[in-house]
Amino acid sequence: MASTEASHQDQDPERTSQAFEELAEPFRRELKLHCYRMLGSLHEAEDLVQETYLRAWRRFDRFEGGSFRAWLYRIATNACLNALATRKNMQRLLPDQQVPASVTFQMPEGIPPADIPWLEPYPDSNLEGIADIAPDPAARYASHEAVHLAFVIAIQQLPPRQRAVLLLCDVLGWAAAEAATLLAASTASINSALQRAREKLAKLHPTGRPPVAASPNSTERELLDRYLRAWESNDLDGFVALLKEDATYTMPPWLQWYAGREAMRSFFAVAWQNRGDILLLPIAANRQPAFAMYTRPGAGELWAAHAIHVLTLERDLISRLTLFLETDRPSLFSGFGLPPALRDAASAGRIPKG
Repeated sequence: MASTEASHQDQDPERTSQAFEELAEPFRRELKLHCYRMLGSLHEAEDLVQETYLRAWRRFDRFEGGSFRAWLYRIATNACLNALATRKNMQRLLPDQQVPASVTFQMPEGIPPADIPWLEPYPDSNLEGIADIAPDPAARYASHEAVHLAFVIAIQQLPPRQRAVLLLCDVLGWAAAEAATLLAASTASINSALQRAREKLAKLHPTGRPPVAASPNSTERELLDRYLRAWESNDLDGFVALLKEDATYTMPPWLQWYAGREAMRSFFAVAWQNRGDILLLPIAANRQPAFAMYTRPGAGELWAAHAIHVLTLERDLISRLTLFLETDRPSLFSGFGLPPALRDAASAGRIPKG
């Protein structure tokens, strides 16, 4: 495990503050990613990192040297475990982990449930600048695997302590003894929890590993361009042609979800009636291709934030499409550094096609 050696001596407040900032700031983004994996929420991760740094600052005079990074991870992990213990539901999932697929086609009606804490996407921009993003050689999962949407969904289904142990050992590459020190547990109990976590994860991913999200090749880039054109030009046939036969579609906060190309065609055939204009801005989330979708009722109106599309590609087709619908509290678009509205398409850096 990488180590940051430091010692803390009595200093005046200004020098102490400067010393703390110099030690702590390089780890802020990787701690936020760790909290996101633990909690399944970008916004909760941001809050927990703030809490971690506040706790660390208050205890800074008691830091006795050694790995400052490990000390911060101990505070952050325990803060996440405490937060999870206060939740009514300790899992943040997506609709296809909650209810069966809609057997007969029916458009969602009424208002979606407001009491379900859904999994949130994670902006790739927040991964930039993380020092040594490659994990320790002992880690079982590469960095890009361990932020993939399928992996985050899977680990949310582990009990919180098993989740923490698996992240520390198999993602960050810590030894069981190091994780035991962090979690104030015995090495034997850590090894036991790790074994149970690995067994459950293997059932969730029969191949033993989550899908790898590699950089799009030329064929996939063409697919993404066709996807954008189909949505913006209301080309249902063009969109459906990009889907795998067994593709799935989820749209939290709605519970309804659809499995199979034909079920998705039926849904969008209705959903795209009288839909207004659509603008897609290419972004990236969870190391996967993604789009920010804005809509407007007609020419001259403002473009309003509507949804974050996250795509899973498999064999040059779309195997999973998740539309995270924009909400007021918390705003998904703000987490991606995107405004709630655009005056015109040109202000977003591109003109819609079609």
